[in-house]
Amino acid sequence: MSLSLSTSLSVDTVVEEKQFTMPTSSHNLEQTSSKSHFDELSDLTAKNITKKYSTSFSIGILCLDKSIRNAIYQIYGFVRVADEIVDSFHGFDKKSLLDEFEEDTYKSIERRISTNPVLNSFQAAVHAYNIDKKLIEAFLYSMRMDLEAKQHDKSSYDTYIYGSAEVVGLMCLYVFVNGDMEEYIRLRPQAMKLGSAFQKINFLRDIKEDSMQLGRIYFPSLSLTKFDDKTKGELIAEIELEFEIALEGIKKLPFKARFGVYLAYLYYRTLTIKIKQMPASVLLKQRASVSNFTKLFLAFKVIFMRKLNIAIR
Repeated sequence: MSLSLSTSLSVDTVVEEKQFTMPTSSHNLEQTSSKSHFDELSDLTAKNITKKYSTSFSIGILCLDKSIRNAIYQIYGFVRVADEIVDSFHGFDKKSLLDEFEEDTYKSIERRISTNPVLNSFQAAVHAYNIDKKLIEAFLYSMRMDLEAKQHDKSSYDTYIYGSAEVVGLMCLYVFVNGDMEEYIRLRPQAMKLGSAFQKINFLRDIKEDSMQLGRIYFPSLSLTKFDDKTKGELIAEIELEFEIALEGIKKLPFKARFGVYLAYLYYRTLTIKIKQMPASVLLKQRASVSNFTKLFLAFKVIFMRKLNIAIR
């Protein structure tokens, strides 16, 4: 969902990250059960948001173990709404809306409830998997950057990639490792690379809409008047290197998560190949996409691999 950040991290550093703990008083348990219907509705909302906005991730989630699917819907619903505030709510006060959304996010986590179904769902994932608050802060900061930044330098670009994409992968990694912080530390660098590669491909795919409709150019020092096949090729080469690193991490994920993440990887690798084959001049006029038929083909392939536990290569 930046990449120049150091990938070395000690166990002590990660353990010391601020995390939310889960109260276990009987009063709290009674409160939780009494709002179970609203929790179910909240989770359904997050799931429907995922299906509405991303067919590729929806299919990928189906290749995850059932025990962790809901938590990924909860995370995706949250990041999707924040992204829509800054990207789609034209004609409204986006800054005020984002301010309120951010404030309500922290309140929902503190109170363990929100009347906003998306936030009520997200806070449940935060508490269930002890997702680090710093990741949430970094994500929301990157969304705020979209309200102002129109052209990035290397520093702001790295910050944006980290907050908008890498930390989303790290939130999901908390779910995948289910509290095993040694595994989290081991897989953290590759998870960040995967999130970065996904986001950079999104930038290339959406270069026409981002530049013409939103007035944004994410790649540092990129001029659309000088965006040619050589420039595109250099960006693709950087992304493909990140995919190579990320794939090694995917192979090491717990079985319950491995094939769902692999399917998302295959989808984005297919999109990368398509963009690679398109002339830069065409990419500035036409959005690259992967057909639903191809997505389904890849899904059946991965489902077959998962069923037979075929190794990812």
